[in-house]
Amino acid sequence: MNSTYEDKEPSGLSILWVAVRASLVFIIVCGLIYPLVSTGAAQLLFPSQANGSLLENAAGEVTGSELIGQPFTSQEYFQGRVSSIEYNGAGSGSNNFAPSNPALLERTKASIDEWKKNNPDVVIDKLPLALITNSGSGLDPHITPESAAVQIPRISKLTGVAQEQLEALVTKHTEGRDLGLFGDKRVNVLKLNLALTELRAK
Repeated sequence: MNSTYEDKEPSGLSILWVAVRASLVFIIVCGLIYPLVSTGAAQLLFPSQANGSLLENAAGEVTGSELIGQPFTSQEYFQGRVSSIEYNGAGSGSNNFAPSNPALLERTKASIDEWKKNNPDVVIDKLPLALITNSGSGLDPHITPESAAVQIPRISKLTGVAQEQLEALVTKHTEGRDLGLFGDKRVNVLKLNLALTELRAK
Protein backbone atom coordinates (compact mmCIF):
# COMPACT_ATOMS: atom_id res chain seq x y z
CA MET A 1 0.00 0.00 0.00
CA ASN A 2 1.41 3.34 -1.00
CA SER A 3 1.67 6.00 1.68
CA THR A 4 1.15 9.69 1.07
CA TYR A 5 3.53 10.46 3.92
CA GLU A 6 7.20 10.07 3.37
CA ASP A 7 9.61 10.08 6.30
CA LYS A 8 12.39 12.51 5.68
CA GLU A 9 15.71 12.50 7.44
CA PRO A 10 16.63 16.03 8.63
CA SER A 11 19.49 17.46 6.67
CA GLY A 12 22.75 18.43 8.29
CA LEU A 13 22.00 22.07 7.54
CA SER A 14 18.66 22.02 9.37
CA ILE A 15 20.25 20.36 12.41
CA LEU A 16 22.94 23.02 12.43
CA TRP A 17 20.32 25.78 12.26
CA VAL A 18 18.41 24.26 15.22
CA ALA A 19 21.64 24.13 17.24
CA VAL A 20 22.47 27.73 16.35
CA ARG A 21 19.00 28.94 17.36
CA ALA A 22 19.12 27.03 20.64
CA SER A 23 22.57 28.44 21.40
CA LEU A 24 21.39 31.98 20.67
CA VAL A 25 18.40 31.56 23.00
CA PHE A 26 20.57 30.27 25.84
CA ILE A 27 23.15 33.01 25.27
CA ILE A 28 20.46 35.69 25.49
CA VAL A 29 18.64 34.13 28.46
CA CYS A 30 21.63 32.95 30.51
CA GLY A 31 24.23 35.46 29.40
CA LEU A 32 22.14 38.63 29.23
CA ILE A 33 18.63 38.48 30.74
CA TYR A 34 19.47 36.41 33.84
CA PRO A 35 22.54 38.48 34.87
CA LEU A 36 20.63 41.74 34.34
CA VAL A 37 17.63 40.56 36.35
CA SER A 38 19.70 39.10 39.21
CA THR A 39 21.97 42.17 39.32
CA GLY A 40 19.00 44.52 39.27
CA ALA A 41 17.23 42.58 42.02
CA ALA A 42 20.37 42.55 44.16
CA GLN A 43 20.87 46.30 43.71
CA LEU A 44 17.23 46.93 44.58
CA LEU A 45 16.90 44.58 47.56
CA PHE A 46 20.46 44.42 48.94
CA PRO A 47 22.41 47.41 47.58
CA SER A 48 25.09 47.41 50.28
CA GLN A 49 25.85 43.70 50.01
CA ALA A 50 25.73 43.77 46.21
CA ASN A 51 28.41 46.46 46.16
CA GLY A 52 30.80 44.64 48.50
CA SER A 53 29.53 45.70 51.95
CA LEU A 54 31.82 48.72 51.83
CA LEU A 55 32.31 50.93 54.88
CA GLU A 56 32.90 54.68 54.84
CA ASN A 57 34.52 56.96 57.38
CA ALA A 58 32.99 60.18 58.70
CA ALA A 59 34.24 62.03 55.61
CA GLY A 60 32.36 59.66 53.30
CA GLU A 61 35.52 57.95 52.06
CA VAL A 62 35.47 54.18 51.51
CA THR A 63 37.91 52.57 53.94
CA GLY A 64 37.30 48.89 53.26
CA SER A 65 34.78 46.08 53.32
CA GLU A 66 33.21 44.71 56.47
CA LEU A 67 33.71 41.22 55.01
CA ILE A 68 37.50 41.31 54.60
CA GLY A 69 40.15 41.81 57.27
CA GLN A 70 42.77 44.47 56.73
CA PRO A 71 45.95 45.55 58.49
CA PHE A 72 46.16 48.43 60.94
CA THR A 73 49.75 49.55 61.26
CA SER A 74 49.17 52.05 64.06
CA GLN A 75 49.12 50.61 67.55
CA GLU A 76 46.55 53.27 68.43
CA TYR A 77 43.95 51.05 66.78
CA PHE A 78 42.60 47.59 67.46
CA GLN A 79 44.52 44.88 65.64
CA GLY A 80 42.91 41.99 63.79
CA ARG A 81 44.02 38.42 63.28
CA VAL A 82 47.27 37.32 61.69
CA SER A 83 46.95 37.00 57.91
CA SER A 84 48.83 34.34 55.98
CA ILE A 85 47.98 36.08 52.69
CA GLU A 86 48.88 39.66 53.68
CA TYR A 87 45.19 40.64 53.79
CA ASN A 88 44.91 40.18 50.03
CA GLY A 89 41.21 40.15 49.22
CA ALA A 90 41.86 38.72 45.75
CA GLY A 91 42.24 35.26 47.25
CA SER A 92 41.89 33.34 50.46
CA GLY A 93 43.49 30.40 52.14
CA SER A 94 45.87 29.21 54.77
CA ASN A 95 49.28 27.61 54.76
CA ASN A 96 47.80 24.65 56.67
CA PHE A 97 50.99 24.17 58.66
CA ALA A 98 50.97 21.27 61.09
CA PRO A 99 51.43 22.22 64.77
CA SER A 100 54.93 20.75 64.64
CA ASN A 101 55.93 22.71 61.54
CA PRO A 102 58.94 24.96 62.32
CA ALA A 103 57.54 27.71 60.09
CA LEU A 104 54.33 27.85 62.13
CA LEU A 105 56.24 27.84 65.41
CA GLU A 106 58.51 30.62 64.17
CA ARG A 107 55.61 32.76 63.00
CA THR A 108 53.71 32.24 66.24
CA LYS A 109 56.78 33.13 68.30
CA ALA A 110 57.25 36.30 66.25
CA SER A 111 53.59 37.21 66.83
CA ILE A 112 53.96 36.70 70.57
CA ASP A 113 57.16 38.77 70.70
CA GLU A 114 55.46 41.57 68.76
CA TRP A 115 52.50 41.44 71.11
CA LYS A 116 54.71 41.60 74.20
CA LYS A 117 56.56 44.61 72.79
CA ASN A 118 53.38 46.55 72.01
CA ASN A 119 51.38 45.47 75.06
CA PRO A 120 53.75 45.39 78.03
CA ASP A 121 50.91 45.90 80.51
CA VAL A 122 49.12 42.67 79.56
CA VAL A 123 50.12 39.33 81.03
CA ILE A 124 51.06 37.06 78.15
CA ASP A 125 49.03 34.21 79.66
CA LYS A 126 45.91 36.31 79.08
CA LEU A 127 46.62 36.65 75.36
CA PRO A 128 43.73 35.14 73.33
CA LEU A 129 44.91 32.52 70.86
CA ALA A 130 43.00 34.22 68.03
CA LEU A 131 45.43 37.17 68.07
CA ILE A 132 48.45 35.02 67.20
CA THR A 133 46.79 32.60 64.78
CA ASN A 134 45.14 33.08 61.42
CA SER A 135 41.67 32.02 60.36
CA GLY A 136 41.04 29.29 57.80
CA SER A 137 40.27 31.80 55.04
CA GLY A 138 42.95 34.29 56.05
CA LEU A 139 40.38 37.04 55.46
CA ASP A 140 38.42 36.98 58.72
CA PRO A 141 37.52 40.59 59.66
CA HIS A 142 36.45 39.65 63.18
CA ILE A 143 38.10 39.04 66.53
CA THR A 144 36.59 37.81 69.75
CA PRO A 145 35.43 40.35 72.36
CA GLU A 146 38.25 39.06 74.59
CA SER A 147 40.77 39.78 71.82
CA ALA A 148 39.52 43.36 71.67
CA ALA A 149 39.42 43.77 75.45
CA VAL A 150 43.08 42.89 76.01
CA GLN A 151 44.10 45.66 73.60
CA ILE A 152 42.27 48.36 75.56
CA PRO A 153 45.15 49.24 77.96
CA ARG A 154 47.51 49.88 75.04
CA ILE A 155 45.03 51.94 73.06
CA SER A 156 43.98 53.94 76.11
CA LYS A 157 47.61 54.75 76.92
CA LEU A 158 48.43 55.83 73.35
CA THR A 159 45.25 57.78 72.59
CA GLY A 160 44.23 59.15 75.96
CA VAL A 161 40.73 57.67 75.61
CA ALA A 162 39.51 56.33 78.94
CA GLN A 163 39.44 52.55 79.28
CA GLU A 164 35.77 52.72 80.31
CA GLN A 165 34.92 54.42 77.02
CA LEU A 166 36.85 51.81 75.06
CA GLU A 167 35.14 48.99 76.94
CA ALA A 168 31.74 50.51 76.12
CA LEU A 169 32.80 50.80 72.48
CA VAL A 170 33.75 47.12 72.32
CA THR A 171 30.50 46.10 74.00
CA LYS A 172 28.48 48.21 71.57
CA HIS A 173 30.17 46.60 68.55
CA THR A 174 30.02 43.02 69.80
CA GLU A 175 27.86 40.94 67.49
CA GLY A 176 25.92 37.98 68.84
CA ARG A 177 25.70 34.43 67.53
CA ASP A 178 23.90 33.94 64.22
CA LEU A 179 20.23 33.23 64.96
CA GLY A 180 21.30 33.11 68.59
CA LEU A 181 22.76 29.63 68.08
CA PHE A 182 25.57 29.46 65.54
CA GLY A 183 29.12 30.72 65.81
CA ASP A 184 30.61 32.83 68.58
CA LYS A 185 30.32 36.41 69.69
CA ARG A 186 32.58 38.58 67.56
CA VAL A 187 33.73 42.12 66.88
CA ASN A 188 34.32 43.55 63.42
CA VAL A 189 37.73 45.23 63.65
CA LEU A 190 37.15 47.78 60.88
CA LYS A 191 33.79 48.88 62.28
CA LEU A 192 35.32 49.13 65.75
CA ASN A 193 38.23 51.25 64.53
CA LEU A 194 35.95 53.55 62.56
CA ALA A 195 33.92 54.10 65.73
CA LEU A 196 37.15 54.72 67.66
CA THR A 197 38.20 57.35 65.10
CA GLU A 198 34.84 59.11 65.50
CA LEU A 199 35.14 58.97 69.29
CA ARG A 200 38.59 60.53 69.21
CA ALA A 201 37.38 63.30 66.89
CA LYS A 202 34.78 64.51 69.41
